[in-house]
Amino acid sequence: MGPATKRNHSNPGVRCVTRVRVAAIGAGNWGRNHVRNLATLPEADLVAICDKSDQRRAALQRQYPGVHVTGDCDEALDSAEAAVIATPAGSHAAMAIQAIERGLPVLVEKPFALSVREAESVAELAEKKGVPVVTGHLLLFHPVVERLKQLIDSRDLGDLYYLYSQRVNLGQVRPDENALWSFGPHDVAVALDLLGSTPVRVTAQGKSYLQPGIEDVVFMNLDFASGVMTHVQLSWLDPHKERRLTVVGSQKMVVFDDMQSREKLKIYDKGVDRPPDYSSYGESLSVREGDIAIPRVPNVEPLAAELRHFLAVARGAEESRTPAADGVAVVRVLEAASQSLVEGGVAVDLSPH
Repeated sequence: MGPATKRNHSNPGVRCVTRVRVAAIGAGNWGRNHVRNLATLPEADLVAICDKSDQRRAALQRQYPGVHVTGDCDEALDSAEAAVIATPAGSHAAMAIQAIERGLPVLVEKPFALSVREAESVAELAEKKGVPVVTGHLLLFHPVVERLKQLIDSRDLGDLYYLYSQRVNLGQVRPDENALWSFGPHDVAVALDLLGSTPVRVTAQGKSYLQPGIEDVVFMNLDFASGVMTHVQLSWLDPHKERRLTVVGSQKMVVFDDMQSREKLKIYDKGVDRPPDYSSYGESLSVREGDIAIPRVPNVEPLAAELRHFLAVARGAEESRTPAADGVAVVRVLEAASQSLVEGGVAVDLSPH
């Protein structure tokens, strides 16, 4: 089932695409942001909201009186041409399969699934049915990440050395997933996108302080075949709220600080220069201190950009920028990190065999 079209009567040869009828499945802490955007985007016609909470459904019905609000997923999907899945993480795969079986384009929030097996089952069904999937890797639609990707692809930073990110704050503590699965999809997705490859080795260490078996803090390392190393710090038990990514290259260094209201991206023209024939330490190495550039970046809400892209995909106007295969790739890294966590930080090999 695809979005309906209608004739432009002033120019009968032009067919205009009507708004895509969308069902929002899940309207909790993050799902309500999808609902808010879908209710206001001109490309979307929010026809149904599904949520299991009686209290939330009552509030949603008051807020969106023209939208069908229900606790039954099948009922919500009946009138839809596309679906956004923002339910608890453990149900993402099952809800996605339910929508794909109906032939509905689907946006699946992160994490795409909680195991590689589940993620692959979603991807395989979508390919079999010919149904487009957008994985909810939100930061790939952030204008700063898009600019950073351009800087790396153009080699403006020189050879990449390493990346490290911090995604920490105090709360919200989740009872159903650890800090790795709650926060990690963001940073893993960004690393894979920026580097254009998947890691060959993953290690992770963490501790459970508040709830048995649910890590509140995780330190993860990803090693890539190119020699680039990525370090990720994740925690909801930290005095600071940090959302920062640092990229170090041979020519320039970049910091993306998402907690800044305006100057989110800074490019440092600094590094250590060495001649090509360098062989021993000494005066051949010289520290270079240059200017700091703060480029102008569009002030775009990443979630609105992601949803606009999804609606274009649902209409057949664009190819998915974050297809199911991307969801599988990120889940594979997270699953390897989970294995490393359980085994006390041992390296898990992800190199192709």
